[in-house]
Amino acid sequence: MRVLDQPSGFTSDSAREKYVAAYDRALGELWPVPVDSMDVGTRAGSVRVHRAGPAEGDPVVLLAGAGGNALAWYHYIEPLARVRPVLAVDPLGEPGRSVQTRPLANGAEAGGWLTDVLVAAGAERAHVVGSSYGGWTAVRQQLGGGGRVAALTLVDPVGFAPLTGRFYRWVIAGGMAALLPRALRHRVAGAVGNGTLREDALMRLMLAGRSFRRRLPLPPVHTDEQIRELSVPVQVLLGARSAAHDARAVAARLAGIAPSWRVEIVPGTGHALPVEAPDLVIERILAFPGRARPAIATPGHGTGQG
Repeated sequence: MRVLDQPSGFTSDSAREKYVAAYDRALGELWPVPVDSMDVGTRAGSVRVHRAGPAEGDPVVLLAGAGGNALAWYHYIEPLARVRPVLAVDPLGEPGRSVQTRPLANGAEAGGWLTDVLVAAGAERAHVVGSSYGGWTAVRQQLGGGGRVAALTLVDPVGFAPLTGRFYRWVIAGGMAALLPRALRHRVAGAVGNGTLREDALMRLMLAGRSFRRRLPLPPVHTDEQIRELSVPVQVLLGARSAAHDARAVAARLAGIAPSWRVEIVPGTGHALPVEAPDLVIERILAFPGRARPAIATPGHGTGQG
């Protein structure tokens, strides 16, 4: 078991400055609506939050996965902000404008900083949307008794099955493909099952962050007891071709443990589901929780392979 005795961070001040300049350019290029940006002090560092939409109301809080930040959600901001306040967060410990100042050794500590952000934002009944590692963080925040959440949408989250060599090969293949020329990178995106490779601005930002050293806990699998402990409405959207897990197996597990959860397998998508099917994910966010439904897929987006 690795010991996390240092916070994540850039290898030098100049590396951080270069990344921040690339980040600000990407924000100006991608962000479709006016945004108020703020830095929130938390128990483990300063967290950058971009707020958009109405001043009042229960917010939608967006958490990207490993290696990502608030800019990964740029497709989502305008349609969500028409309806509700949106807080797009640079997760602590990931490359972005947040600054981690102390190590996060476990899930309770990883979820703790999110509670601090919700408190600072005045959120009482947030709808937290977490992709991949962001989904794991959102679950751990609830298991830690953080409260302030009315619903969870987990988009191809990790933590419901062990990560295997297939996932790590997918990560390595994506990292290598990111170095290819644009046209070739776009062509191989389908072959490696990673739609993020078609996101040119996000790819430039990722390359600018190569000097970032990520030091966060590996996501252990949530136990059956922990899953039953979650008292808020939960929906889980799974990529049919996800490299992070067997989507059918995860859906079957959740159907047996948490039958009130809404679980959907999305054909033709993988672990990069948030960028491969943004319109569908946005629709599901805005419609949830609604009435509680059993863990089965909706017509047209069923449990069959895409």
